Amino acid sequence: MLLEINNLFFSYSIEKPLFQNLNLHFDEGKIIALAGESGCGKSTLLSLIYGLLDWQSGTIVFDGEKLHGPKGNLVPGEAKMKFVAQNFDLMPYATVAENVGKFISNINLTKKKETVSELLEVVGLQEFANVLPKYLSGGQQQRVAIARALSVLPKLLILDEPFSNLDFPRKIELREKLFRYVKQQNISLIISTHELQDIIPWLDEIVVLQNGEVIQKASPEKTFKNPYNSYVAKLFGEVNIFNTDEMAVFQLPKFSYYPKEIKVSENGIEAEVLESRFAGNHYWNKIMTKNKELIMYTDRQIEKSVNITFD
Repeated sequence: MLLEINNLFFSYSIEKPLFQNLNLHFDEGKIIALAGESGCGKSTLLSLIYGLLDWQSGTIVFDGEKLHGPKGNLVPGEAKMKFVAQNFDLMPYATVAENVGKFISNINLTKKKETVSELLEVVGLQEFANVLPKYLSGGQQQRVAIARALSVLPKLLILDEPFSNLDFPRKIELREKLFRYVKQQNISLIISTHELQDIIPWLDEIVVLQNGEVIQKASPEKTFKNPYNSYVAKLFGEVNIFNTDEMAVFQLPKFSYYPKEIKVSENGIEAEVLESRFAGNHYWNKIMTKNKELIMYTDRQIEKSVNITFD
């Protein structure tokens, strides 16, 4: 086991603890998403793991060694880990290439140059090798910081919202290259995100935090298909939530249905179409049935009324 968190207690203030008896474990070589709404404790947990915050009680064990946090480290952070937070801490008067190569030995300069070039290719910044960070966008600076963190081949890479500053095309490009690279190098990765739907294909596990508690820890497929509660279901995007009474009215076996799980059918429940809008690879529809508004995706525009079934 790579990382164990046992009975962790942490609080910014005595009145309201954030983590109480938190228990988690992470296996080696996995890509794990730490998910949840803003304020649930994602960034704080990452800072605790990396040794930037002191906890009040409990233990964190990494690669068989008990960690001691800032009190036990002269230099902030933990060996064999790299953490890319929201502030990127780049050297302002060094080029992108020099920033990426900061932690790489100068013994073999040819090998160092090749490694830097490879990492710049991973993050899509080859053409910016000789540019200073101040001339880069926030998203580009973030990618430089990720490449620099990868340069030492850490046993564990921790990324806090790594795609938050990227536009959609760059996000698509970076996520695949990044996840393939960490798998090839057998680097374990913990990534915090509030956009689960963007990275599901590459995840081995999802850990969902709600108000400082782990409420679900499972594979992406199980988390998506069997969310613990409506909070988890909503992390994957638009979803229709049914309370107990509504489940009985519709005779449904579960409380949540994603828009694609509601289908137009010849025989089904009659529904009034309130809106039908083009949304790219589908039509977004708002329908009303049995006094409940639902969101449904279809391949074509629908009008007036339809019959629906639930998958």
